[in-house]
Amino acid sequence: MDATVTQYVGVPRFEPVEPAKVQVLRAEPMQPHDRLGEILLEISLDPAPPIEDVEQRLREEAAKLGASAVFVVRDLVVPYTSRKLIGVAIRNRP
Repeated sequence: MDATVTQYVGVPRFEPVEPAKVQVLRAEPMQPHDRLGEILLEISLDPAPPIEDVEQRLREEAAKLGASAVFVVRDLVVPYTSRKLIGVAIRNRP
């Protein structure tokens, strides 16, 4: 599983956090937050990893940006080859 992280320009920078503190959300939350960047995961389908491993990788990459959560904006399966998943790392505002 390969990851590419793109940190957004002009957004606040934060110290990394522990991956266990990063939530994986189904949708963008309603509470105020800052979008920190995007995480692209390229996942092999042969064999496909457990979803827990995919979520853990999202947590690890988002944690490097200092995120409090990550939500998936795109989940695309390329038949017989791979799965491409894009998540947006966010940091909740106080």
